[in-house]
Amino acid sequence: MTDRHLIDVHVLLVRDNQVLLTRRRDPNPLFDGLWHLPSGKLDAGESVLDAAVREADEEVGVLVAPEELRHVHTLHVNGSGPEPRLGLFFEARHWVGEPANREPAKCSAVQWFRLDSLPDRLIEYPAAGLAAHVSGDSFGVRGFTRS
Repeated sequence: MTDRHLIDVHVLLVRDNQVLLTRRRDPNPLFDGLWHLPSGKLDAGESVLDAAVREADEEVGVLVAPEELRHVHTLHVNGSGPEPRLGLFFEARHWVGEPANREPAKCSAVQWFRLDSLPDRLIEYPAAGLAAHVSGDSFGVRGFTRS
């Protein structure tokens, strides 16, 4: 049993009812080629908003002001990796710059998808957060068994 939970931030860049996804380039064949949101782990001493701003810049090269981030979902998930995670999903509808692949070693493509027509090959964890956002559900738990 692990003794900690990771905190992840996920950034939903949304325009014209489309969301930006990145396709993973991963040595693990379970994740290679799957679509994902720009996201990452919270660094020590960093606020979740600062982490979301940093990840949007690092992964797709856009500058999002913290006040443009709107919390849309929290997901407590177990089984998406070696440690349980608390994922915070933030939507941004305004940013500076045109999204591009800024991490070609980790990402093979960047593409817009309609929120009502997401790709099949989407990693389950962000897919759950996206589905919850679309349905207006602000909180979810996945992968834990009740005792």
